[in-house]
Amino acid sequence: MESSIPVSAKSERRWRSKPLQTSKPSLVLAFFSCFAWLYVAGRLWQDAENRTLLSNLLKRNTAQRPKFLTVEDKLVVLGCKDLERRIVEAEMELTLAKSQGYLKNRLSENGSSSGKKFLAVIGIYTGFGSHLKRKVFRGSWMPRGDALKKLEERGVVIRFVIGRSANRGDSLDRNIDGENRSTKDFLILEGHEEAQEELPKKVKSFFSTAVQTWDAEFYVKVDDNINLDLEGLIELLEHRRSQDSAYIGCMKSGEVVTEEGKPWYEPEWWKFGDEKSYFRHASGSLLILSKNLARYIDINSASLKSYAHDDTSVGSWMMGVQATYIDDNRLCCGSIKQDKVCSLA
Repeated sequence: MESSIPVSAKSERRWRSKPLQTSKPSLVLAFFSCFAWLYVAGRLWQDAENRTLLSNLLKRNTAQRPKFLTVEDKLVVLGCKDLERRIVEAEMELTLAKSQGYLKNRLSENGSSSGKKFLAVIGIYTGFGSHLKRKVFRGSWMPRGDALKKLEERGVVIRFVIGRSANRGDSLDRNIDGENRSTKDFLILEGHEEAQEELPKKVKSFFSTAVQTWDAEFYVKVDDNINLDLEGLIELLEHRRSQDSAYIGCMKSGEVVTEEGKPWYEPEWWKFGDEKSYFRHASGSLLILSKNLARYIDINSASLKSYAHDDTSVGSWMMGVQATYIDDNRLCCGSIKQDKVCSLA
């Protein structure tokens, strides 16, 4: 009977009777696979939790953040807006104070610290090489020493006007300083460089410095190639006393010189129109400005345009204000009339 059992059945019974065998490498691989799966799942869960936390923090900060501020709002918060307003107000007050006669205390050693008011300040242009001319003037029409002080007591200041050398402190400057210590009749323009081509800037510097140093009704610019009838000039100014916005001189105009190399050449001739004619202006030999016009030059000196010549420069400045033009033939120094107050030297 035993022999009648099929072979296949016997083999199946032997297979079932044997224990199941698994290799060690397979177990190790399965273990690491399970560990890796757990690690990845943990990281994904942690990242999701971090994202949720960050999202909540962002929402909270957004809710607590102040509203968007404009630039104007920020200026108000920082106080800058108020500071800007105060600066503008201070600038307006300063300009108003200067226009009403307030002058910064920049009085020179020859000025008046007592607040004395003068009739006129007369500035005589001079240069480093004009020592002999100055000596002649002091011996003729210009007072010196005690006579100069007595003239100031009458309300008239006279000074030679000069700038500084291009080489500051050289022998030219030292000679002028030495002469001034002896005569005390100079107005030295510390911020101006003395040179022929700088004359338009010199007239601006003279009026600015003079109006800051002396409180006078008139400021007179005089070239060093003329002689003055000093008493006649004082009489003329006395007659014009208290006349505001007075621009006084020997008025003229004339053709603008366009050819370079010729006397009185104007490099910016094209600005004077097709007719190439100068506007009405006082001759440069002697011109007079009232106090408010001189102060106007002082306040606006940084922006006033200068041309090639000082008299046309002053004339251009006067065109922009309400100046009263006074054409006085007595100030035409080249004239042969007998009643003039100046003559060519």
